[in-house]
Amino acid sequence: MALFQKLFKQTFIYGVATVVPRMLSFLLTPLYTEYLPKEEYGEVSIVFAWIVFFNVVLAYGMETSFFRFFHKEEHREKVTATSSISILGSTVIFLVLAFIFRDSIAATTQIGSYYLNYVILILALDALVVIPFGWLRAMEKPGVYSAIKIGNVAVNLGLNVFFIVLLPQLAETGGFFESIYQPNFEIAYIFIANLIASALTLLVMLPFYLRLKYTFDAGLWKQMIKYGTPILLAGIAFAINEVVDKILLGMMLPQGIAKAEVGAYAACYKLALFMTLFATAFRMGIEPFFFSHAKEKNSAVTYATITKYFVIFGALILLLVIVFSDLLKVILIQDESYWEAMVVVPMILLANFFLGIYHNLSVWYKVSDRTRFAAYISGVGAILTLGLNFWLIPQYSYVGSAVATLAAYGSMMLLSYYFGRKYYPIPYDLKRIGGYLFVSIGFSAVYFYLFRNNYYFGSILILIFFALIYYAEKDQLKQLLKRP
Repeated sequence: MALFQKLFKQTFIYGVATVVPRMLSFLLTPLYTEYLPKEEYGEVSIVFAWIVFFNVVLAYGMETSFFRFFHKEEHREKVTATSSISILGSTVIFLVLAFIFRDSIAATTQIGSYYLNYVILILALDALVVIPFGWLRAMEKPGVYSAIKIGNVAVNLGLNVFFIVLLPQLAETGGFFESIYQPNFEIAYIFIANLIASALTLLVMLPFYLRLKYTFDAGLWKQMIKYGTPILLAGIAFAINEVVDKILLGMMLPQGIAKAEVGAYAACYKLALFMTLFATAFRMGIEPFFFSHAKEKNSAVTYATITKYFVIFGALILLLVIVFSDLLKVILIQDESYWEAMVVVPMILLANFFLGIYHNLSVWYKVSDRTRFAAYISGVGAILTLGLNFWLIPQYSYVGSAVATLAAYGSMMLLSYYFGRKYYPIPYDLKRIGGYLFVSIGFSAVYFYLFRNNYYFGSILILIFFALIYYAEKDQLKQLLKRP
């Protein structure tokens, strides 16, 4: 149990590094939905969707390769230097090409040319901190990692508030603030805030690059690229699954309503943040843990237990958020016109839960060096996402996108379990995992579609679920909570 306590301690710290920045970002949604019309928020959401996609491309699986080879190779400095030089070189190439073909990129992505420069620079700065952040995680320095991540988002949040709320008021007083303020420039201000925050983060990370021994091992680099290429393909597929719905909604719906529909969908999508926070924090903690304990005798049993606990906590979060979703929307989404998309919340929450389970199941292909399956599985998800979006958006708008997301992540979860059972058998407690999933999904559906806003009934369902978990897991939970 001491092993699990160490894992949950690290997961908690990484969770802080994930939850606090995301919660600070969470505050941007009420800000945007109060000060931006749906059309403008939709435009911002589309641009950020493209940023997510290009972030994956510019990292090209090197972070995961770095983890794998950092724990595998004896000369860790060589791994760190080779991966860092690779990212540095590719980022410079990207900058040159992006500015040369800026007009073509603007036309293809429908990103306004007047703030595309900001987006290009943000992408480059974010790419340059991929390996430094990976190094902090590999060296098990979650406190430093957390402080930098939180600082980045705090600066971004503060600048957003300044530019969108305070600067227009200060400009009315005249003088310096009036000279720097531009009316109707809110979208550009959002990206300027992001750019400044990313630049400061890189500045904080500069000691990493100054201490780096710049030795490049071409043979090692080829191995890392070979290992990371399936991760890149999987990442592209994941980006498609995560953000292409917003891009396609903007392209396929009538131009008069497209951005407004994207704005409503993106705002209500944010209610899935609680599940995403939990799943991301858990993954950040377990990924280094999986690699460092892969050679231990009972590693498969450990992985199975970790997955069961993930499902338990995830099932609780699913039920809690759905029961209180109509209270949360009042806090998160200031403009009631956005609430029209609340119908997608259960589907998006469940989809992100399935994605989290998939990440836990995916340990088998990472520790057995079969990363090509990441590309295969997420590729199937991407095909489903694209196919269902093209089919359903014209008829059902963002509801079709939510269905596509759920189908894609659910399929990926099942495929990962199927292939994992064949290549790296892990003794999952399917009876209990399936039971928790069935009860949580069933309770959530009954509440949202039959008893919505009846908080007494919802609270009873939550208490019943808590009791079920305690009855089934009380012995292991008592051992887990004991001091080592």
